[in-house]
Amino acid sequence: MDEQEFDAAVQAAIAAIPANISAEMDNVAIFIADDYEPATGEHPDTVLLGLYEGTPLTERDSWWEAGSLPDRITIFRAPILEICHSREEVIHEVTVTVVHEIAHHFGISDARLHELGWG
Repeated sequence: MDEQEFDAAVQAAIAAIPANISAEMDNVAIFIADDYEPATGEHPDTVLLGLYEGTPLTERDSWWEAGSLPDRITIFRAPILEICHSREEVIHEVTVTVVHEIAHHFGISDARLHELGWG
């Protein structure tokens, strides 16, 4: 799958989020990057399919709106393409990853996402 098709898969996954849920998303931007670069102190072989960075809606208080930068969701192209063997698998994995990271924006933990089958 080329870069343009991958980007389209991410956009389709975002568009598939029900309107009542996407309407509740607040100050979050979604990006696509080639690969995750481990932070200082992280194992150099760390592989992520997606990453949520920000303050979940469940943790925001009145202080949060005072000049806070947008939350950031990044979907990583290379690792998804590495683990998938077909276009259909890529589309499925992109969808799962987008839902997983958006769930973090709503304050849902990894443990709960795994219980729900979105791990």
